[in-house]
Amino acid sequence: MVVGVLKIDIYMDGNRSLKAKRQVLKSLIQRVKSKFNNVSVAEVDSNDLWKKATIGVCFVSNETPFVNSTLDQVLGFIESTGTVHILASEIEIIHF
Repeated sequence: MVVGVLKIDIYMDGNRSLKAKRQVLKSLIQRVKSKFNNVSVAEVDSNDLWKKATIGVCFVSNETPFVNSTLDQVLGFIESTGTVHILASEIEIIHF
């Protein structure tokens, strides 16, 4: 079993409240879940900051290249939305 974890630090320009941030994140997370059915996505850090968030994405499979490719596609999809700026990203692959 291969588990892939993607951590993405994002910046949302123009947010003036936590409510606006949550609306942007909810929409983004829902779009990722709709496009990539087998991934799990959640906000995992920076909950109280208006313009910054950390999103965690997890994917499980039996092949390392497939896990890495899927997480790269998720990252590319988030970049292509244009609603957020990616500050940093990190992929970790764990073998069980």
